[in-house]
Formats: sequence, structure tokens, C-alpha cells
Amino acid sequence: MILSNLKPVPGARHSKKRLGRGPGSGTGKTSGKGHKGQKARSGGGVRPGFEGGQIPFFQRIPKRGFNNHTRVEYAIVNTKELNVFEDGTVVTPELLLQTKLVSKVLAGVKILADGKLEKKLTVKANKFSNSAKEAIEAAGGTIEVI
Repeated sequence: MILSNLKPVPGARHSKKRLGRGPGSGTGKTSGKGHKGQKARSGGGVRPGFEGGQIPFFQRIPKRGFNNHTRVEYAIVNTKELNVFEDGTVVTPELLLQTKLVSKVLAGVKILADGKLEKKLTVKANKFSNSAKEAIEAAGGTIEVI
């Protein structure tokens, strides 16, 4: 295959419709817009969702809830997932990313205490649940809030 010989498939390309070029063209005079009215004018037409002045559908339906723009979301790691590391490992958010225990760090990493931790680790994270702190320290490890 030679790139200079590539051509579009027949029928894939269409020439631009030439408007207002006389009665013989089929789109002369009003250029396919009909006679007068809002939609025939330059820049004419109504915005999406406009229903002719009646209250639009999106305004008629009830609204609930809100989006909390100050919400801080943490990447969650459970203590049972930390068993993949060897004893004495310093577990950091970067290490969790490398081992794919978290897909992205978000606002930080939070350690939760689901499952049993059997390794003695030094865990560095942004947040710990109280039960996760106890579980890590019970296994002989240490925690460090970063």
C-alpha cells in the first residue's frame, strides 16, 4: 500500500450544497429555507429545549440533590490487599500505583481495615481509619500520615 495512492471510497465524499444560485439549481431564491419566519432568518431558530413559550420539560421535572464541589475523594486500599508486600516494606502511594492496588491517587490514599493484615509493614498514606491503624499496629507495623 502506497500512501500517495490512497483515495476515499467512491461516495464517501460529497460536494458542498451551493445555495441561492438560481432557480435551475433547485436551491435558489430562498435557499431551501421556505418563506419568511424565524427559521428563515439569519441566525434564526430557537435554542435546544425551547417549547414555544410553554415551560420546558427540563424545568417541569422535579430536581433533587446537588453536586458537592468541595468533596475530597481518596483512593481506597484495604488492609487485606497489603498482604502482597514482603515484611518490612515501606508502603507509599507511589508503590501502590506501581503494584496497581490503586489506579490513581486522586486526593490521596486512605487505608481501611477490611480483612486481616499478616505482614509487618510501614504504611505511609494520607488517611487511615481507626480500625486500620489498630490492624497495622497489631501486626507489628507502623503508620505514617503524609
